[in-house]
Amino acid sequence: MLATPAHPVARSRPGARDIAAVLVGGALGTTMRVAADAALPHSPTQFALSTLLVNTLGAFVLGLLVAALWPRVPGWSRAGLGAGLLGSFTTFSALAVSVVALAESGDALLAVVTVAASLALGLLAAAAGLSLGSRRGRGGTAANTTPIDEVTE
Repeated sequence: MLATPAHPVARSRPGARDIAAVLVGGALGTTMRVAADAALPHSPTQFALSTLLVNTLGAFVLGLLVAALWPRVPGWSRAGLGAGLLGSFTTFSALAVSVVALAESGDALLAVVTVAASLALGLLAAAAGLSLGSRRGRGGTAANTTPIDEVTE
């Protein structure tokens, strides 16, 4: 089982600093997303490599941050990096639109492959990020670990 540092993250009502961090992170994440789509353009009926890469990278980075930093950084940082930056960088809606467009264009097999690849790569990337982040967060030792569900609840 994946583990992270042993300090559960307390949840509280978002304040002005949290909202500002999400706005700034969201602007940066959206800009990065548009840049990825511009670098790897595709038509609606083609495989969206940029979406797959962005979502996989985002899952890895979020896993890394949750395991290595979340217990030690203030809530506004978690909000800005998680919901703001990575939430706007990655997107389920782009994946959904891409899959529907592929299916409607008659390429149902590619639509299924897109969903399967996105799910598999996203889960593997998140697991790799959590694993790497938990090792870095502990200074390379196996002590002081808590299951991930206790950290994010």
